[in-house]
Amino acid sequence: MRQYHGPVFNYVTRVLSGDRALAEDICQEVFMRVYQALPGFDQRCQFTTWLFQVAKHRVVDALRARERRGRPALELEAAPQLYLAVAPPDADDGMDAVWQAIGSLSVDLKMALLLRDLVGLSYAEIAEALDTTLATVKWRIYKARETVVAELLREGYDFGHRPATTPAAAGHRH
Repeated sequence: MRQYHGPVFNYVTRVLSGDRALAEDICQEVFMRVYQALPGFDQRCQFTTWLFQVAKHRVVDALRARERRGRPALELEAAPQLYLAVAPPDADDGMDAVWQAIGSLSVDLKMALLLRDLVGLSYAEIAEALDTTLATVKWRIYKARETVVAELLREGYDFGHRPATTPAAAGHRH
């Protein structure tokens, strides 16, 4: 639990758009379910894949319950900042815009992207954790990244790219 609580909590919190209280409840349930099912774990997949598969199912259940109750999702701006092992503690304000863009993704796109870029699972592990095909995972991650970049460009972030019409960029087209 010590090893995986941080990654699972960060993943669940981000999928839930910053609802830390619900994420904590879900994490407790996930680790209880994993602990109870551990004797039956057959090692057909990696432990992390199985753990995030349990987390995915629990998050989907919570999102469905939220929809049935009609409770609005917590806005990302209202949530306290999360410490992420992959981000430096002094990350700039641009990270807020990135997290907002990620928060606006559909659940399927968000789950795939977060399992890849936040948790660090391989594409094959993500496919197994999300009960989908490798091709679907690749498409979801591609589409999620494309959508996040488009949103950031709309917000005025330019990623240091120069327009192709400038003399310096004219010779360096990709």
